[in-house]
Amino acid sequence: MSVDLAGSQTAQNLMRAFAGESQARNRYTVSAEVARGQGLYVIEQVFLFTAKQELAHAKLFYRHLQPLSGQTITVDGTYPVDLRADSVGLLRAAQHNEYQEWEHDYRHFAQVAREEGFDEIAHHFGTIADIEKTHGDRFGRFADLLESGQLFSSEDRVRWVCLNCGHVVEAKLPQANCEVCKYPQGYFVRADMSLF
Repeated sequence: MSVDLAGSQTAQNLMRAFAGESQARNRYTVSAEVARGQGLYVIEQVFLFTAKQELAHAKLFYRHLQPLSGQTITVDGTYPVDLRADSVGLLRAAQHNEYQEWEHDYRHFAQVAREEGFDEIAHHFGTIADIEKTHGDRFGRFADLLESGQLFSSEDRVRWVCLNCGHVVEAKLPQANCEVCKYPQGYFVRADMSLF
């Protein structure tokens, strides 16, 4: 069945997705500030890196609404309030929210778009759903490391990368300060988890 975008559930879902991605981007920017305040610069960068991807998603969903430019779309939605003082709590909340988008929201939105004859939009909802799972997995892995006290330590020697200058060191524990740029240990990340 093919329907007009203006009267479709897909238009509503695109606006919900745009609003959700926009809010996620801002939540992650606020969360990055909390992490920075705790000296967890690598966690700050995880949030900022993901925020940039949320912006890309928001733009994609918004562009699909181009045929409705100049109109107003009214939608109802629920959005989390994740104001926490600890980075682990913020990472866990972000993980939960990303999994919600992956498992429930975007999968359903893709199905509706397909049923309404919007194949390209359905494809984008489906692929972005998979990206949201990746975001949730990443947030969860960093939360696990932070909770276990292994964000900056390893039982085995691993490669650590300084997010400021790119210096790589192989050790169980990165230096207290990077030997090249002198930035604190909070800028080091396992090379296999590097965001760049």
